Amino acid sequence: MVVVEADGGSRGNPGPSAYGAVLLDAATGAVIAETGATIGEATNNVAEYRGLIAGLELAAEHAPAARIEVRMDSKLVIEQMSGNWKIKHPSMRPLAAQATGLTPPGTTFTWIPREQNTRADRLVNQELDGAKEPTKVDRGWSAPTDPPTVLVLVRHGVTDHTSGKLFSGGLGGANPPLNDEGRAQIRATGEWLAPLAETVDALITSPVRRTLESAEILAELLGTTTAVEPGIAEMDFGSWDGLAFADVRERFPDELSAWFGDVAYAPPQGESFEQVAARVLEGRDRILAAHPGRTVVAVSHVTPIKTLVADALGAPLDALYKMELSPASVTVISYFRGGRGGNELLASLRLFNARPNDAPL
Repeated sequence: MVVVEADGGSRGNPGPSAYGAVLLDAATGAVIAETGATIGEATNNVAEYRGLIAGLELAAEHAPAARIEVRMDSKLVIEQMSGNWKIKHPSMRPLAAQATGLTPPGTTFTWIPREQNTRADRLVNQELDGAKEPTKVDRGWSAPTDPPTVLVLVRHGVTDHTSGKLFSGGLGGANPPLNDEGRAQIRATGEWLAPLAETVDALITSPVRRTLESAEILAELLGTTTAVEPGIAEMDFGSWDGLAFADVRERFPDELSAWFGDVAYAPPQGESFEQVAARVLEGRDRILAAHPGRTVVAVSHVTPIKTLVADALGAPLDALYKMELSPASVTVISYFRGGRGGNELLASLRLFNARPNDAPL
């Protein structure tokens, strides 16, 4: 999580103008980088938008997978970027579009009083007064130089097994199709994701029937084709497949207790969480290798998506027991190379279990 503080000012409105932007570590408040520049004759609002753009560019350069909170004392810019106010002035529309293109999913915009925006204001005045441009400050780690690969994970829509709360595994089980409700759920999610269509490099699906059917609906709405990745298929529940939880508890009480208590335990003729995690991460690595720096939509299941979330957060595998994932929901994880060695695979969870009626992507 990083914070962008940005400002812009014009002496004359319009008149000589400049902007300033500061990128901060949200946890510590430490300055990661800062920048400022003069932009000639402009209005206050144009200068403020230029400050926002500069701050978002700093975030893209120094923390490409981080979640961003933008803080500015410009009510106009904050409300327009939040979608609450229309952008009426023609000089600001291209700037707002540029800022929107630099804004990752999950970014929040917060208005703050001018007295709380002193760092960015100082940079603006330094530029207008002819002071030397400030140098960027690095935190000491090797910043990523390549754009992240963004994995947009979509859980399939409901089947009759989902509605009946039955164990429903991968290819080894009953392999039920989507029902009418599930198709409607996926269509709603696809319509929600449709504005991202031009940025999507690939649509990948597990080979299970309900994900294949979900991917077909998404492909129609996103204007793309599908490819299959076996590694992101659902866990094989073995002899539990097709049974209700109450039936498994009655027929396999000891095995069910072991399954809840040990991620290495597999249901009879099924897979353990550890086995699933190994193949899911291998599948993920194949996806990342094939689509570096691009956005990929992947249609998968509860267990694989939870596995990827736990891995992204550095959480133990048994964290899966503490997550809920709704049908046709969207989870977004960004992956990039960085860290102290410069080539460590790092991940950032940008969105979890979101649906069209919950919040904007």
